[in-house]
Amino acid sequence: MLEILGTRQKELLRLLLRDKAGLTADGLSTELQITRNAVRQHLAALENVGLVKKGVTRASGGRPEQLYVLTDKGNEYFPRHYDWFAQLLIESVVQEIGADNLGARLKTIGAQVGKRLRAQYPELSSRKDKVRKLAEMLEQLGYDAKTAGGESADSIEANNCVFHALALKNPTICEFDLALLSTFADSAVYHQECMAKGGNACRFKFSNKEK
Repeated sequence: MLEILGTRQKELLRLLLRDKAGLTADGLSTELQITRNAVRQHLAALENVGLVKKGVTRASGGRPEQLYVLTDKGNEYFPRHYDWFAQLLIESVVQEIGADNLGARLKTIGAQVGKRLRAQYPELSSRKDKVRKLAEMLEQLGYDAKTAGGESADSIEANNCVFHALALKNPTICEFDLALLSTFADSAVYHQECMAKGGNACRFKFSNKEK
């Protein structure tokens, strides 16, 4: 995501990443070898998009100095490659219980997570409200998700899968998502389209559970 920023802004963010206590505009000016006014312009732009915020002020013997720090969003702009670790975990589970039992284990974990998440929103009663909340949570997690199905809002379409690399190697991974969605919405969920299987998006359709 850093590609969308200018070179100086990337350098500024990296300086703040390395100095967790924060840096002043003067300190950043010295490090970047640009004027203080230029630093302030970059800081204002980065504050506007939520990557940088004002930290504490520091006594300096004169006028207190304002420190700038990365926000949580700013920290997340730096790549973190979790897929290799997730692959190790999956391989460990397969060695422990066998490949044939992986899907059942993932369903159990997904259902447990869905149940915990659902408990956080006791006010949700209709399927529509639950599906909308799920789409909102998936969006926050990076799925680029939205509700679909018109007024009924009975589907979720995700254009990005956070498990995509893992799912390409082992499509059984999708059982986790399906169990989580089903448990949270208390509905049957049909995986109508899957990017790991060549689809343009991941599309989940919600309907009544069979009795």
